[in-house]
Amino acid sequence: MQSTVAIKELRSWCALALLSLALAGVFALMLAVSRVPNVQDVFPWPLQFFQKGLVIHVVFSFVVWFLSLLGAFLSVATFRLTNGAPRANWMGRLALWLAFTAFVLLFIPGLMDRGEASLNNYVPVIIDPLYYSGLVLFAISLTLQFLRFAINFPDHDGPFDPVSQAVSVAGAIYFTALICFAISLEIRWPTPVDPSFNEDVFWAGGHVLQYLNTLLMMIGWYILGGIALSRPIIDPRLFRFILSWFLISAVGLLALSVIYDPTSVEGREAYTWAQYGMAPPTLVFVGAAIVSLALHKKQAGVFNWREPALVSLFLSVAVFGLGGYLGLFVDGTDTRTPAHYHGVIGGVNIAFIGLFFCFLFPVMAAKIKSFKSVLVLLWCYAIGQSLHSLGLFMAGGYGAPRKTAGEAQGMEAIGAQTGLYVMGIGAVIAVIGGIMFIWIAGRTLGRAKRTV
Repeated sequence: MQSTVAIKELRSWCALALLSLALAGVFALMLAVSRVPNVQDVFPWPLQFFQKGLVIHVVFSFVVWFLSLLGAFLSVATFRLTNGAPRANWMGRLALWLAFTAFVLLFIPGLMDRGEASLNNYVPVIIDPLYYSGLVLFAISLTLQFLRFAINFPDHDGPFDPVSQAVSVAGAIYFTALICFAISLEIRWPTPVDPSFNEDVFWAGGHVLQYLNTLLMMIGWYILGGIALSRPIIDPRLFRFILSWFLISAVGLLALSVIYDPTSVEGREAYTWAQYGMAPPTLVFVGAAIVSLALHKKQAGVFNWREPALVSLFLSVAVFGLGGYLGLFVDGTDTRTPAHYHGVIGGVNIAFIGLFFCFLFPVMAAKIKSFKSVLVLLWCYAIGQSLHSLGLFMAGGYGAPRKTAGEAQGMEAIGAQTGLYVMGIGAVIAVIGGIMFIWIAGRTLGRAKRTV
């Protein structure tokens, strides 16, 4: 990443990621407040605010934010692979234009008095042509990024290191998700577009994106661990084995859409069971990392808790682990389900936050003025997200329903109300950490060198 073009491109993907997270954070706070008992008597929420607001929050925090980081990774890997001079560079420029256009198209329908909110899993939508156009353009954008990487791979003269290898696997998994979406869409194409239509279309591909998000987090862990320990946190050969697992899983996930009708009961169950395939590589990585960290502590004596890479690594694993544990008790009908995925997503987010300050900004030669504030925001976000998940889990144990707010929740048990209050407090703390991240990262990004 030595050329002006490379730095400008990476800055743009990072800016898109920050804008997405900022928008998602605003709606996260508003949604959390709307769930607190009796708050509807204080703030008159707009008609269908919760449903459309939830769509915007989830898509920008779970789809656009994550995939923007994939775009950034592909940018770094492509320029490293070609020693800063990739062919077909027009594809990178077009990908960015499409991504920012998609950002606008995905947001505008939430502010218009048209379209129905479809609260389906993985990629919820607002049933409106503008919104679907945004999804298509964003998908094309990331496809162009991956194709440019693939075009430059055969005769590359730059390093194809473990991180670049991982990014190539992530791109392949992304492409697999698109194929699964297309297969499901072809099956449901003649039927009316309604929430059940969207649930079927996005079910199979959504499960594939789960694998992609988990791999992106592991890339973050590998990079952060290497920075914290000044050596690979796990053996690169073991890391390549993990990458092989994900690549084989992608083939298996695609096969499920061929063997089964992915919109049928059997197909849906097959993808539900397939999600457990993410556990083995995650546990192998964490186990090997624990051994490596234990050896490091034995040699160094203590951990340096003022090192952002180490702190973000620890907190990411802890919050992700909490979310994974809560997932053992979900049944899909109450708030224990969002408790699970808020914990898991929170763990991924912490890894990405650490990557911004410890990897992406240094690559762009963007200097960070104070790492103390970075440590504060990391702990703030991790604690807040943990409380948020635990509060949702507690309320769900008393029957608090998913995707409802205010009086519609029908919660009278003191345990349920206590859980929702804890959830609200945690959300506020997490949002404070998120605001600090966006503010500090935004200012740092503005200081990134435009020339070299």
